[in-house]
Amino acid sequence: MKRVFSGVQPTGNIHIGNYLGALRQFVELQEDHECIYCIVDEHAITLPQDPKELRKHILDVAALYLSIGVDPKKSIVFVQSDVPAHAELSWILTCNAYTGELFRMTQFKSKSQNKESAPAGLLMYPVLMASDILLYDTDVVPVGNDQKQHIELTRDLAIRVNNTVKKTFVVPEGRFMKEGARIMSLDEPTQKMSKSAENIHSRISLLDDANKIKKSIMKATTDSDGIIKFDVENKPGVSNLMNIYSVFSGKSIEDLEKEYEGRGYGDFKKDLVEVTIEALAPIQELYAEIRESQELIDILKDGAERANAIAIKTLQRVKDNFGLGL
Repeated sequence: MKRVFSGVQPTGNIHIGNYLGALRQFVELQEDHECIYCIVDEHAITLPQDPKELRKHILDVAALYLSIGVDPKKSIVFVQSDVPAHAELSWILTCNAYTGELFRMTQFKSKSQNKESAPAGLLMYPVLMASDILLYDTDVVPVGNDQKQHIELTRDLAIRVNNTVKKTFVVPEGRFMKEGARIMSLDEPTQKMSKSAENIHSRISLLDDANKIKKSIMKATTDSDGIIKFDVENKPGVSNLMNIYSVFSGKSIEDLEKEYEGRGYGDFKKDLVEVTIEALAPIQELYAEIRESQELIDILKDGAERANAIAIKTLQRVKDNFGLGL
């Protein structure tokens, strides 16, 4: 079977954009792939974190992995910092990356914009991400569309090492959601949904209660023409809500346009509230059962042992090929 790797940062609550853009793929892929899913806590510290909150969020994300359907019997689930090879391989790849390609990364330019200086970790973030992927001889990386540039860098680094040093890495492929399924901010529908946005109603988190979900959807940006039609360029707000409705309900965009023909945004949003609450309810119920359990800790410890066993072999191959160690 082909091997899959992906990870999520433990910063803030996972929102429906994360879920529909990447996490839902995790469950689908584990049925016919060898899957490795990581909580990437070392990525989180590219920006300052409260240690207690960070540890809490690590367990939050791990519990959500299991709540959405990731099966630890089929997949490896672990915490990145419990496998030291991630950081060691990152240094080796750093020595094979170029500053120019790192400065061109869209996310770095965005997060460092208007700042006199930025943490070096923010610049090196994509190299650590490449290390996460290449460490497991990964074939497929399920991620959101916003990570395409990082996947390309990972591929470039793998090919560069393979061509200049020795055949060392598997060159991975990204697995992306269709463009139409990308979930955008509820208040700024031309921007992606973000965990870090100041307006809490710009997103719906997987653990939001019914009242919060209702408020966020009812406040969501639409337009003034009152027509429920999918048109990303001219009606980004309505199109975004239709995407959410479609993926949660299983109804096509075309069916939604017919169903709400001649009806206003009020009816549409009220129905979307019900659809969203219903879709998230099973996830929230499972989360409540496992979040404080010893089973969760045991799963992460077992996952780290299994991940380490793979990572150590890959790292030794890399060090041998680079002439490192004795």
